[in-house]
Amino acid sequence: PAPAPTPAAPAPAPAAPEPPAPRGGPVPVISPLVRKLARDNGVDLHALRGTGPDGLILRADVEAALRVEATAPPAAPAAAPAPTAHPEGTRVPLKGIRGAVAEKLSRSRREIPDATCWVDADATELLRARAAMNAIGASKISLVALLARICAAALARFPELNSYVDTEAREIVRLPGVHLGFAAQTERGLVVPVVRDAHTRDAESLTAEFARLTEAARAGRLTPGELTGGTFTLNNYGVFGVDGSTPIINHPEAAMLGVGRIVPKPWVHEGELAVRQVVQLSLTFDHRVCDGGTAGGFLRYVADCVEQPAVLLRTV
Repeated sequence: PAPAPTPAAPAPAPAAPEPPAPRGGPVPVISPLVRKLARDNGVDLHALRGTGPDGLILRADVEAALRVEATAPPAAPAAAPAPTAHPEGTRVPLKGIRGAVAEKLSRSRREIPDATCWVDADATELLRARAAMNAIGASKISLVALLARICAAALARFPELNSYVDTEAREIVRLPGVHLGFAAQTERGLVVPVVRDAHTRDAESLTAEFARLTEAARAGRLTPGELTGGTFTLNNYGVFGVDGSTPIINHPEAAMLGVGRIVPKPWVHEGELAVRQVVQLSLTFDHRVCDGGTAGGFLRYVADCVEQPAVLLRTV
């Protein structure tokens, strides 16, 4: 009898699809160049379905994803986070005198390329000269009045610093008279009253005008005319107990002289070490109106007059 037919072998079951690579794990890509293309364009390879053998991702798959991304509507911008509230903070309106000062100082910083130089000076003889003046006169001469006299004399020798820059005309305007501003601290903020024609006044007149304007500033009675038109500013911050500062120029002026506190310090005087009354003087100036040589010459002349008040008598 014929042998029984051998039963046919069962057909192999279809291969199960390869599980996708775990998120963050390696993804089958045809070449490193395709992986770099995806990385450079921000394409997530885990989100692609490869069309190559066994799901291999081809260059065409990455380029197709880029085309879809390019035609997709732009995502709505995320809402800006709400500002963090600080209920414990105190808000102070920037208005009135403080607001006007803030605007003027900001404008000065924006427009004026300023520089500062400084020097220590022995003010012992200036204090002695003031004491001698006050010993023989009925009205007392203030220290700031003597410094104003020195400023006026220095500006006569270095008129470049009694000026302003006309930015529209691109010209430096040198002014014929000295209208001397001085910084005055009040409860309403910092103000700068102006002593008109300071170059024509003596020490007694300057003392009286400084006192009048200071009182008016503290009482809030200064007029607009008394707060504008200055050509140079004297800033005596020594009254606050500090030695030095780099003040911001009072726009549109070209310079400001700063005076620190006068304190006893060791000093070489006539070849011997002695305790003298020393002050730091600083000059902040608009570098457009002069160079460092002029600024240094002005400051050195002021220091010489502080150290030897007779220099002022000889040169004015």
